[in-house]
Amino acid sequence: METLSAQELSTRLGRTGYLCDEPLATVTYLALRMQRPLLLEGEPGTGKTALAEAIAESLELPLIRLQCYEGIDATQALYDWDFPRQILHLRALEAAGRGTEVEEAEKSLYDERFLLARPVLAALQQSPAVLLVDEVDRADDEFEAFLLEVLSTYQVSIPELGTVAAAEPPVVVLTSNRTRELHDALKRRCLYHWIDHPGLDREVEIVRSRAPEVADALARQVVGIVQQLRTDAGLLKPPGVAETLDWARALSCLGSDQVDLATASATLGALVKYREDADRVRAALDRLLA
Repeated sequence: METLSAQELSTRLGRTGYLCDEPLATVTYLALRMQRPLLLEGEPGTGKTALAEAIAESLELPLIRLQCYEGIDATQALYDWDFPRQILHLRALEAAGRGTEVEEAEKSLYDERFLLARPVLAALQQSPAVLLVDEVDRADDEFEAFLLEVLSTYQVSIPELGTVAAAEPPVVVLTSNRTRELHDALKRRCLYHWIDHPGLDREVEIVRSRAPEVADALARQVVGIVQQLRTDAGLLKPPGVAETLDWARALSCLGSDQVDLATASATLGALVKYREDADRVRAALDRLLA
């Protein structure tokens, strides 16, 4: 994988439409240079997952995503065996009338061609690649311990085949919405960064970059309203950057060049996802538009 400076990396990320500030660009550069996992925490919608996607696109690497959830274990992350193909293989041996010894037949069932690589194993096999471990805070302690072991050695052991090691450590990005605290052991293995919602000027720049069809005046007005809603409206789930983009695009699709009360109310489904939040936003729109 080629070596870039922090500024060159920031420029490349910008070309994909991901605009990051200097601290985030620096910690991302250090994670690549030091071959350390990058742990990103922050509110939903602040661009954690999008950064992993932008890294993969900017470096022209495959992106392999592991979506964490409650109850996930090492099997879902590592590998499984293709049971239907193994059965067909046994039947093919029987049909061919081959006098294969039982031990040899069993061994042939665990050939690499029957191996189903899950995201972690796939990342080790395909490296250099970007491995996105998304919403790691939703997994349990045992899965965290498994991840820590893999991220310490970048290799896994498959009893039937042996050890699989990455020729080059993959770029690993872990994201967390901080629904629970991660263990210190995993945090120590990573470089850490908290991603906040962007400031007004940066969010306007993001909208202009990702949704160039939206008029400049509309983009600035939308971002101004969203920024105030995040801080003053007491929403259950404040809108993230993705919702800002969706709302700006929705208004633009309706031919709006500025936010008005009727069109804003009609397009709130792009901005907020709870009925209570929609009611609060409608109640605040008169004040915000004034």
